[in-house]
Amino acid sequence: TKGYFVEPTVFSSVKDHMRIAKEEIFGPVQSIFKFETLTEVIDRANDKPYGLAAGLLTSDFNTMNKFSSCIRAGTVWVNCYNVISALTPFGGFKQSGFGRELGEEGIKNYLECKTITIATSSKCS
Repeated sequence: TKGYFVEPTVFSSVKDHMRIAKEEIFGPVQSIFKFETLTEVIDRANDKPYGLAAGLLTSDFNTMNKFSSCIRAGTVWVNCYNVISALTPFGGFKQSGFGRELGEEGIKNYLECKTITIATSSKCS
């Protein structure tokens, strides 16, 4: 078959200037970045043009709160990943996705609002 295919691959010691750090690869690929602080992680993630989802593993409540509040992603998973419910909206920020799917927000994508005003006679018979 034609196309570009990648075996499951882990890229370690990825730097921000590398192409793999700047572009999405839709395949079995994982990039590993080194970091010193949580703020550095948040700033790096928010600097990217995409923001579909983010995940965090921690037992520290302050870390959970800061990460989930500050990260620019449509979905944030803490201590789990890829947990999706039909009741909650799913979709990205920035250049990720096309609006929301699922939940009340997802239904709004399929609706159009219309206002109809009709003047009627004020006479009562």
